[in-house]
Amino acid sequence: MANSVKDDFDPVTLEIFWSRLISIADESAAALLRTSFSTIVRESNDFGTVLMDANGDSLSENTGGIPSFAGILPTTLKHFLVKYPKETWKPGDCVITNDPWLATGHLPDITMCMPVFRNDELVGFSGSIAHSPDIGGSLWSADCREIYEEGLCIPPVKFLQEGQPNQDVEEIILGNVRLPDQVLGDLNAQVTANKVCGRRLLEFLEDSDLADLSRLSTALQGRAEMAMRHAIEEVPDGVYHSSLDADGFDEDETHLECTITVKGSDLKIDYEGTSKQIHRGLNTVMNYTQAYSAYPVKCALDPYTPRNEGSYRPIEVVAPVGSILNPRYPAPCNARQLTGHLLAGVIYGALAQAVPEKIIADSGSAPSMRAVFSGNDPLGNRFTQILFASGGMGAAAVKDGLSTTAFPTNAGAGSIEAFESVAPLIVWKKEFCEDSGGAGTFRGGLGQECEIEVRADEPIQLSLLSDRWRHPASGVLGGLHGAHSHIHFSDGTVPHQKSRTSIGPGMRLHMVYAGGGGYGNPVKRDRASVRDDVKNGYVSAKAAKRDYGLS
Repeated sequence: MANSVKDDFDPVTLEIFWSRLISIADESAAALLRTSFSTIVRESNDFGTVLMDANGDSLSENTGGIPSFAGILPTTLKHFLVKYPKETWKPGDCVITNDPWLATGHLPDITMCMPVFRNDELVGFSGSIAHSPDIGGSLWSADCREIYEEGLCIPPVKFLQEGQPNQDVEEIILGNVRLPDQVLGDLNAQVTANKVCGRRLLEFLEDSDLADLSRLSTALQGRAEMAMRHAIEEVPDGVYHSSLDADGFDEDETHLECTITVKGSDLKIDYEGTSKQIHRGLNTVMNYTQAYSAYPVKCALDPYTPRNEGSYRPIEVVAPVGSILNPRYPAPCNARQLTGHLLAGVIYGALAQAVPEKIIADSGSAPSMRAVFSGNDPLGNRFTQILFASGGMGAAAVKDGLSTTAFPTNAGAGSIEAFESVAPLIVWKKEFCEDSGGAGTFRGGLGQECEIEVRADEPIQLSLLSDRWRHPASGVLGGLHGAHSHIHFSDGTVPHQKSRTSIGPGMRLHMVYAGGGGYGNPVKRDRASVRDDVKNGYVSAKAAKRDYGLS
């Protein structure tokens, strides 16, 4: 176990400083939201901002950022520091990459980091990640066979050099994307966010009378590590195992094996026995596997302490090289969330054997189901638009699962009016699916049905990224599984769940999102809650009688 943290910050001061640093990351996020061009960032929250110290360790993360982004950004910065050692950075530099193996696991996510100098001394780094509206190649899709098909890969390179744009890099990026104005707008928004973070950090150092972040960084990371270790110590020592199956791609179904070993204040997650990597874009690189393994553990065991680098130190994650959770280059990985989002479910399946009161049942919103539309609007303008909607979360030991809520990601649906305003698409239906939440003492969250009509003058391209057609979200401790997902067109045809196709003018796409698993024996559910569910249209009278024994 780590030694107790020794520093000269009293607890009240440390709490104030920590809150101030979180507010800096949040203000950076607000700047990114307000200056971005794409609805992916503005409406759907697919971004993250992080403040890091001079060593590249995270100190604070924006409150509502994508969990995997916050966990991965410090790792990416450390790769940057290998190519560009600390002593070579200059004020105004900005390094960029979207290399999946160095960053977030797929090409659409763009990572940027900038240094923060005070009195000519490097005191920290600001970082941001945002899902770009386009990165060329195949759009956001699951059916490519190599990463080379999936889009433009940007190695670590300076996007800005001492504040001046690297025109060659900018031209290469814009020459390979369908929406150059939106892409450049979002890149500049990330630069703005990083600059805001840097300015606010300098103000903080001035206000707090600190020369740099070194002492504070040690204290904050130590406190976060202690909190996580104390939480792990409350889990009985032992070895806990769980497995999970998902639809995968055609005959290549996904199988996850998870063994969690708890010893004192250390927790190890081992995915030995998991499916091998495949020649489709479901592979999850180790950065992403690590991030979406540590995050659900943090949520379950230590949900209230703010996260930073120290939070993750007690958690070791191991996945076999060549597996779907640690693939070899150049494996395709564009739809890596269709595998990585499943990790919370298999981890909670194992922890349910040790601390059942701390976990939730499997979520129908994991993995996230996406529809990517791309083509020309009636005025001839190119568009790409993504529907960010969610299924239901799994139920907990004390409450029903949240309906139509993303987990473990927290990308949001955003405004349907904004969705329709930038593309020739109309959303005719977006409503809860009755009986979709798994029955239990506490019911799983409801999925939803969305109906989208194409109003373009010509067929447009559609890329679907979905799962849970054959393997619904499972219940826990006697709870029942949630409803399956499904997709079909208005003419009755059923598209491939993970491939690109086209959809013609006037056609409608019907998407049914999966429900979350239930928690505990359904017969033990409060009778008044069952009646309320029937009254509200969440559960049918037939299902209430069948699953809950309500007469």
